[in-house]
Parts: sequence; structure tokens; C-alpha cells
Amino acid sequence: MRFVAILNRDGGTLRTMDLDAFCVQAKAIFAQHGHELDCRLVKGKRVEAALRAAAQIEGIDALLAGGGDGTISTAAAISFASGVPLGVLPAGTMNLFARALGMPLTLPEALEAIASGEIGAVDIASANDRPFVHQFGVGVHARLVRIREGMTYGSRIGKMLASLRAIGAAAINPPEFSAEIHTENGVDTRRVAGIAVSNNPLGSGRVLHADRLDGAVLGVYVAAPLSTPALLKLAVDLFLGTWRASPVVSEEEVAEVTLHFPNRKRGAMAVIDGELIRLDRSVTLKVHPQALKVVLPRAAEMAQSSVVTK
Repeated sequence: MRFVAILNRDGGTLRTMDLDAFCVQAKAIFAQHGHELDCRLVKGKRVEAALRAAAQIEGIDALLAGGGDGTISTAAAISFASGVPLGVLPAGTMNLFARALGMPLTLPEALEAIASGEIGAVDIASANDRPFVHQFGVGVHARLVRIREGMTYGSRIGKMLASLRAIGAAAINPPEFSAEIHTENGVDTRRVAGIAVSNNPLGSGRVLHADRLDGAVLGVYVAAPLSTPALLKLAVDLFLGTWRASPVVSEEEVAEVTLHFPNRKRGAMAVIDGELIRLDRSVTLKVHPQALKVVLPRAAEMAQSSVVTK
């Protein structure tokens, strides 16, 4: 197989590595498995263009993306549109999609898992036709990301500390707004502090990601209006992995949901796979069953027995 790797020089752990040496190592690992690897190092602002160009290369069998969750989400959207399978190199802070795929989180092990893996298919979701692999959020989550992006940090630990500071800042005046939640079960109108919609239901671990990606449903999570103490308590529950027992959180599994915000304020933002975007007054979210081709580690593929291999 012919792989083309796009590595984000500015992404996560990659920015502190000798990437030329890493590419030599990666090519050797893929050659041992009978593959050809074209390794390209790209600055962060040029990653999307490089991924799009790579997906159009004649004779390419798979696209390999290395970087944080934002880079991987962008790569997944391009793979979804082009039909070119995606291999995920986890080089970010949380590596949520890589975790959901069962990918090893150390780069040498991830290279080995991809080189020895097989092409499979997993679910991908969309929000007003914009693909995402992990989560769409509005309210508390979007405010946290917005506050954190105004802070300076230069490492994984620094980003985590910035997230804690953002929680403290958001807790001073938690968001509250009206939302209409349209599903096949009807319309639910309520006041909320936040809504999150995930590509397949979230697992119960301390790192929030789907345990599997072949369920063909979205997870819809709604947080009721929160006082300052209640928001801080929810943050602790999320950290401990006990958030499902919280009385302020409800959840539902659906194949499609439309969120309508009748009183949306100008400048309101949503967050999609960690990136802030303008919030539309209405957002339709859908799951696309097994519509994204990916390179799966063999162990993960065996555990997800209903994932379709190609």
C-alpha cells in the first residue's frame, strides 16, 4: 500500500521532536510491512491544504495524519469527502478520536499499529453538513474553549492548567439559554447550560470519548441551568468519570437531532472537535454509519466485531 503522511510541525508533541529522524523511522517501519510511505512535514496553517492535496494524489491507498485533535478532525473530514482511508497518528493533548479507534498513544507503537493494520469503516457525524468525529457542543463547553483560547500555554500540562482556569472563570457566571431539541420522539423545549452531541455515545472513563464507533447513533447530553457550585461540582464529576450520576445531566441516543436556539445572541459560538465556530440558529446533527474509512489496529478491529472491513 502507498501511504502519504501529513505531519503538523506545530501540532502537540510533534513540535518538540526531530521530525526528519521520525520520518526515517516511520518509513522503515512501513517498509518492513511491505508499504511505501511518503512523509511530508507541514506548518500548522498549511495542514488542511496539504491534506486536501494529498487525498487527490493518484495511486494513494491511505492518508496518514499526525497532530492534535484539530488536525485529525480536519483529516477525517477530507477522508470522508474523498473516500481515501485515514490513519491516525496521535500527537495531541487528548487524542480523543485515536482513543476511540483503539490506537496506541505512543507514536512508535501507533506507526506499527497502522503499518500492520487493516482498512475498516467507522461512523462519522455532521453538524449542518460539517463533519466531526468527536463532539459538537454549545453553552458551557464553548465558553470554556473561548476562555482558554485567550490564555497562553506551551505544553500539554499548560493546556490542562489553562482548562482548569477556564472552568473557574466560567463558573463565576454560568451560561443559561433556551433550546429546542427536535428528535424523532418530539420537541423538548427547555432552559439549559449546555448541550453536547457526540459521534456515538460517550464511554464512562475519565477521558471522554466513544468506546466504539459503529453504533450508528449520536449521544445527546444536556446540562440543566447551573449555579456556580453546581458547575464546579459537575467539573469534578467529569474529572472523576462519575458525571452520569449527576442530576443535572440527561442523555439520549438518536440517529439525528436538530437543535434550535430561538434567542441566540449575536456572536454566539459553538465548538466542534475542539474548534470554535459561529453558532447557527438551528443546527441539524446526523450520524453517517460506517461512512469513514480508517486504518484500524488489528486488536481494535477484533474488539469491534461489527465494523466492516474493506
